[in-house]
Formats: sequence, C-alpha cells, structure tokens
Amino acid sequence: MSTKIRLARGGSKKRPFYRVVVADSRMPRDGRYIEKIGTYNPLLPKDSEERVKIDLDRVKYWLGEGAQVSDRVSRFLEAAGILEKKNRNNPKKGAPHKAAVERAEEKAQKAADAAEAAAAPVEEAPAEEVAEEATAE
Repeated sequence: MSTKIRLARGGSKKRPFYRVVVADSRMPRDGRYIEKIGTYNPLLPKDSEERVKIDLDRVKYWLGEGAQVSDRVSRFLEAAGILEKKNRNNPKKGAPHKAAVERAEEKAQKAADAAEAAAAPVEEAPAEEVAEEATAE
C-alpha cells in the first residue's frame, strides 16, 4: 500500500481549514485516512504558531515507512527542518507580463530624457552682454 502525507480540506465555503493526514494514495482528497498528524489554517497570519501544527515524531515514523509527501506538506517540513530544501524551477513566475515591460521601458526612457536635459547646461548670455544689448537699443 502506498501512503501519502497530504492535506485534507475541511471548513466551510471560503473558510478553508486543512488536516495534515497520512492516507492511502488511492483514497479521495477528503476521504478516509489512516492517521491525522497535524493541522494547517491558512487564514491565520504567517508568523502565528497556530497556523501549522504537525506531530514531527509521527512524520518521521511515516517517512521511515516509505510515505510520500505532497508539495505543500514538503514545504512545511522543510521549514521545520525535517526535509532538506528542494530547488524548484519556475522560470516564468518572476517574469513580468507585456504591459509591465512596456511601462518599465517608458519609465526608463523618461528617466534617460530627464537626465540628458539636466546634464546639458542651458546656455545663457552673460549679464554684461545682456546689459549692453539693452542699452544699444
């Protein structure tokens, strides 16, 4: 029997609450599970201790029995120091979209124009020449 450590959703509509469970991989997400080993409440602030609670001894036991870990639970266990951190590759996540790229280019162009205008000194006639021109007229 292949087992997984994963999240089972509970709570009402738009108010999620998750149980961290060990379940047979063939069972439905919220279906029958073998053991409940923790909870996760995403509505709490990220720095709250109540947000993620996991019985680490039971996790170690089930990992020793060959249980596989879901992606979200593996992130929790990496934060707790049970699993080593994986390098995830998502190259498109940080790339800005077309409109943002255009706005950045426009902003850079305006900044370059402003710097160019500030760097070029404004040629003014010296005060003496202005005074001479005024008296000559």
